[in-house]
Amino acid sequence: MSIEMSESENIVFLRDKHIKYIDSLDKKQEDYEYWLSEHLRLNGVYWGLTALCLLNAKDTFKKEDVIEFVISCWDERSGGFAPFPGHDGHMLSTLSAIQILATYDALDSMNARDIREKCVAFIKGNQMKDGSFQGDRFGEVDTRFVYNAISSLSILGELTPEIVDPAVEYILRCYNFDGGFGLCPGAESHAAQAFTCLGTLAIVNKLGKLSDSQMEELGWWLCERQLPEGGLNGRPSKLPDVCYSWWVLSSLSIIDKLSWIDYNKLRAFILQSQDEKKGGISDRPENEVDVYHTVFGIAGLSLMGFENLDPIDPAYCMPVSVTSKFKKYPYDK
Repeated sequence: MSIEMSESENIVFLRDKHIKYIDSLDKKQEDYEYWLSEHLRLNGVYWGLTALCLLNAKDTFKKEDVIEFVISCWDERSGGFAPFPGHDGHMLSTLSAIQILATYDALDSMNARDIREKCVAFIKGNQMKDGSFQGDRFGEVDTRFVYNAISSLSILGELTPEIVDPAVEYILRCYNFDGGFGLCPGAESHAAQAFTCLGTLAIVNKLGKLSDSQMEELGWWLCERQLPEGGLNGRPSKLPDVCYSWWVLSSLSIIDKLSWIDYNKLRAFILQSQDEKKGGISDRPENEVDVYHTVFGIAGLSLMGFENLDPIDPAYCMPVSVTSKFKKYPYDK
């Protein structure tokens, strides 16, 4: 694909400032906002570490300290990982914990106190009779949690047909007439759910369950998320948001239709959302930055091949250098 750079070639990617911004986030423990974000802390570490990996700055975080924090988040009562010590285990933070440990090649640290065995039991125990997964014992069901479970078990090498087959059938029921996917059967199509559903199917090698016409409809629904200003939205009639640079592009990449959006306009939108003083990327230009939009903006740039970033795996949202070591499902007996 030939990429025209006229709209964004004069905008500088603030690599060094982004690294410093991410490094600063855990050093603001005197700030009120730091403690208000406890419920996202483990996810935040994953977001920051993944961004640093793509920036080829993985060593910015101290590996031993990060691993120690991840293990401290394990919730012995449930068997899953919590977002912060003392909180309840949840599927969202469990995946982040496993992704962080895998990135550091430290999954063996889960062997102590039978953490690995109990964590696998926690994940499998949250699968419902219809193949879906709840996020925790309180019963919220969402395709995010199907993806959390399948991705976590894949990284751990613990997928089985008994788990995979009903999960795939549930995902297929979430496909909508407009070409998108919802968070449950019959729910409104949303770009984040497109990623969770396609990511699940890709990880378990079941993309073939979607017909050619469904793939075509899905590609059109996704590429139509791009707005005139270049950014992408999550559903029709919504504002563009940098995070959809990941949710939409990863989905298009998984179905081999990444070139269906205008790379140059999207790159310009992402770069215009940078904070020139302190680094970081916001949801859209002129707004406050955060690590969530920073990682997904950088991940979108990586998928498009810009800024000399390390490649990211569109199904796992992890560096290809890490996921290339995973065993593929179905596993060799």
